[in-house]
Amino acid sequence: MAGTEDFFDHIEKGYATKGDYINMGAAMLNGEAVKNAFVKIPLKTLNRHGLIAGATGTGKTKTLQVLAENLSDKGIPVMLMDLKGDLSGLAQPSPGHAKIDERHEKIGFPFESNSFPVEILSLSEQDGVKLRATVSEFGPVLLSRILDLSETQSGIVSVVFKYCDDQKMPLLDLKDFKKVLQYATGTGKAEFTKEYGRISTSSTGAILRKIIELEQQGAELFFGEKSFDVNDLTRIDDEGRGYINILRLTDIQDRPKLFSTFMLSLLAEIYDTFPEQGDSDKPELILFIDEAHLIFKEASKALLDQIESIVKLIRSKGIGLYFVTQNPTDVPNDVLSQLGLKVQHALRAFTARDRKAIKLTAENYPESDHYDTKEVLTSLGIGEALISALDEKGRPTPLAATLLRAPMSRMDVLTKKELDEVVNSSSLVKKYGEIIDRESAYEILNEKIETAEKLAVKEKSKPAARKTTKRASTRQNPVIKVLTSATFIRGVLGVLKKVMR
Repeated sequence: MAGTEDFFDHIEKGYATKGDYINMGAAMLNGEAVKNAFVKIPLKTLNRHGLIAGATGTGKTKTLQVLAENLSDKGIPVMLMDLKGDLSGLAQPSPGHAKIDERHEKIGFPFESNSFPVEILSLSEQDGVKLRATVSEFGPVLLSRILDLSETQSGIVSVVFKYCDDQKMPLLDLKDFKKVLQYATGTGKAEFTKEYGRISTSSTGAILRKIIELEQQGAELFFGEKSFDVNDLTRIDDEGRGYINILRLTDIQDRPKLFSTFMLSLLAEIYDTFPEQGDSDKPELILFIDEAHLIFKEASKALLDQIESIVKLIRSKGIGLYFVTQNPTDVPNDVLSQLGLKVQHALRAFTARDRKAIKLTAENYPESDHYDTKEVLTSLGIGEALISALDEKGRPTPLAATLLRAPMSRMDVLTKKELDEVVNSSSLVKKYGEIIDRESAYEILNEKIETAEKLAVKEKSKPAARKTTKRASTRQNPVIKVLTSATFIRGVLGVLKKVMR
């Protein structure tokens, strides 16, 4: 019993907070929850990013749901990437269950059922708030990195953006960008060469192929107007709760290029738009990236560098990024080292590779006198996890195997009728529902090419002008012809020679 009391004091001291916090559950010792030994995450450190990892079926999604609910309750808006389609239940209260009550009895506080303000977002043709961005908003550097272009090709992209700026041509969607590339090596070749230097046809061809590859993953639905204002992610409802913005990605799981393109553009836009926040009592916005391995697995070196830079810098804007994946090794080390909160569900050791991964994972957690981390990682049950966070002074908290609290909302998806009700009641759906296709580079260049072709046809059809200048006759006067002939000259010279003799 003394061991339990020491452990309770250890957890209570390690997770003591002066400011507001989220209660994740109760710490466990020898596989049993220690009642009221609460594992608390300070709101102050939630912008230090985090990781939720674990094998399939161990409860990662429910942990994500618990965090999203409690953040919303604290007035912190949330954005969730829902690739599996099982997070929409946040909009409806939990029906409750005897096992949930039993779990909360062990933890030490009663279960409460609740629903939360939800906004459904969409990158595709699914119902919801349409997320779009223009090519101009991406800029040449970000677009080049997304397309994984060489240095020469990136230079051409910069020239295209400069030309469009100089000519006041909006670059809104991908057809605008493709049209300018074609114009640069076609009808407008002379114009580009004079102002910006020669552009290689082979280079523009390579860039066009990269764009087509992106289009095949559905990017034409993403590029365009009306552009999504990232400030709409930070809305608070009438009760002071933050909106939970759920981005449904169930139909683009096999299109990681589109997913990573969107994520990078969103993070870049947030970083450029949000003001510096410094140290504050709570974050401005928390983003959860489910199936995070899809971003890192398909990303180029340039794209990874961009993601790592944003992860390091964006927390000063009050933004927290939380990666949800099966294994911590799915996340690059440079990103993993930036994460303050780690929630590690059970890992399974079926192969030698699995055992190696478990060993590496265990080494990423603080040492504990109460746990053999490698052993605990393989023995955790569903809804249990190892937690390590940062206290309010930025120091790692004690490692705690935790019996996690249950979600307050429904642990299942909404019905079609319920989903329609959420979408139809949204003011943002109406705001971003209209597709705008105003005059841009595509239409301007088509008109320019058409005008040039008409002028060329007109010039060609004009009759050839008659020359009025009198042509000088090449016919020689017969007298002059005789006097200047070689025979006549030789004869005269012969007579003069005789006279002189």
